[in-house]
Amino acid sequence: MKKFLLISSAVALIAGSAAAQQSTVNGAVGGAVTGAIVGGPIGAAVGGIVGAAAGTAIDPPPERVVTYVRQQPVQQSVVVQERVVVGEPIPQQVVLSPVPEAPGYGYAVVNQQRVIVDPRTHTVVQIVE
Repeated sequence: MKKFLLISSAVALIAGSAAAQQSTVNGAVGGAVTGAIVGGPIGAAVGGIVGAAAGTAIDPPPERVVTYVRQQPVQQSVVVQERVVVGEPIPQQVVLSPVPEAPGYGYAVVNQQRVIVDPRTHTVVQIVE
């Protein structure tokens, strides 16, 4: 009974957050349930946190954003020392082009790759092939 109550509380808390993105909620709920099955109440708490982080990290941009970036003329590529990885930031010095009608996204060509980036954090959201 305690396990059910803990899981229900975690799900209600996470699902009730107005700012949560859908993939974060799904990741947290799935992680909490899996954690509860494997490790009991503590597993539920840990699984919820890990699931939320994983759900946030892999949330792809809308297809209209990807299509827009693919259709833009190729810009000159910026070279950075770091490897470009989804979920990791690119240097703040990289100038991002805005995506009209999607202010939560910007893009650039970095190390010969088109990348879609969160302009607030400079975190790579997707590498466009």
